[in-house]
Amino acid sequence: MTIDQVQNATHQLDVPGFLADFHHTTTFGATVAGGIDRQAGTTEHGAVRDWFCSRATDLGFEIRVDQIGNVFALWSWNPGAPYVLVGSHLDSQPLGGRFDGTYGVIAALHAAHAVARAATRDGIIPGLNLAVVDWFNEEGARFPPSIMGSSVFAGLLDLDRALATTDPQGVTVADAIGAIGYRGEAVTIPAGAYAEIHIEQGRRLEQSGIPIGVVQESWYTQKLLVRVLGEQSHTGATAMSDRRDALVAAAHVVLEAEQVTGEFPSGSIVTSVGKFDVQPNSPIVVPRQVDLVLDIRADDPAHVARARALLLERMADLGRRRNVEISAEDFDIRPVQRFPAEGVDLGAKSASDEGVESMLLATMAGHDSIAMNAITPSVMLFVPSVDGVSHCEREFTSDADLVVGLRVLTQVVQRLVNREMAEVAPGEAGPR
Repeated sequence: MTIDQVQNATHQLDVPGFLADFHHTTTFGATVAGGIDRQAGTTEHGAVRDWFCSRATDLGFEIRVDQIGNVFALWSWNPGAPYVLVGSHLDSQPLGGRFDGTYGVIAALHAAHAVARAATRDGIIPGLNLAVVDWFNEEGARFPPSIMGSSVFAGLLDLDRALATTDPQGVTVADAIGAIGYRGEAVTIPAGAYAEIHIEQGRRLEQSGIPIGVVQESWYTQKLLVRVLGEQSHTGATAMSDRRDALVAAAHVVLEAEQVTGEFPSGSIVTSVGKFDVQPNSPIVVPRQVDLVLDIRADDPAHVARARALLLERMADLGRRRNVEISAEDFDIRPVQRFPAEGVDLGAKSASDEGVESMLLATMAGHDSIAMNAITPSVMLFVPSVDGVSHCEREFTSDADLVVGLRVLTQVVQRLVNREMAEVAPGEAGPR
């Protein structure tokens, strides 16, 4: 295949159509402040998926839905041949941004369609088939853990366990995807490669003025489910010295989580507590119990291990000082994933051939590509995020940057379906 043939696919892009489709998705679950709120399995999530399936069908794709609710839009040249999967997710965080995940799905649909049109026009039969995918519950906001659908597809998470996961109101994943019409059947889609484009969610591309990031590895992630148990009592009648306040102790845990980062090289580790549940949550009751999720991420697994050990030690001391019980359970551990060198090179070459500069990056956030890279060679691309802001309503990437990313992704997809990545080989996804 020549460079001219590769570029034929980008020549087939409908850029105005892509931008119209992407911006139309912002109407599903739109918030007053310009974001979206369509958590996995909600009515809003079902509505945007219905639109996606209709749009993909209109473009000539065949729709399949698997047992965990992943949606696949298939374009098949060779029955029985593996597929290049390309996509992201349409679910969001509460009061989240309209670019996170959704851009990757809509860009994938238009890139795949351009590749299919180019192949048809030039009479080329690619070596691999194409599947545009909207993964279920990448965010994990309503149903933890995150990256659920792709992890089930890759065999990294048990299907029955995922289906039985409940939200805070006790609704199971099985019931939620059934209610919106996306509980499908067992689907066999042999994975030959995977590609995903996403907003960076950080400031490195913006600060460097470089439009494309090529991801070479992910950070190590370790989460802890922390429970603080005190004793419920009256806020007015209980003397301060007699209180066993779980909330005050939990507040100290949050501060310890932030302060521990100061013991490591600057920029090498991040921590947070993003989920915090208080019982009984009454204004005149001293809290008896707090459950929280403590998240530790670093470029070096040894940093995570040391931070975890320090925090466990400090929580034990805190429990003794505050006369409360503090327990911690390991949860959602993700080792460093290194993307194949051939895929990194292919991403950089695709950017260069499109006439734009790229830079190598590590992803500090989790993505479906991390799960997929465990079973098939994967390529992950980033486009800039204004101010590095994400998971909030003012998340923003310019149309110009979205289009540059779309063009580079299209080149990546065409190269993958034509087996330009040396490591691409037929493979089967795990149980779904």
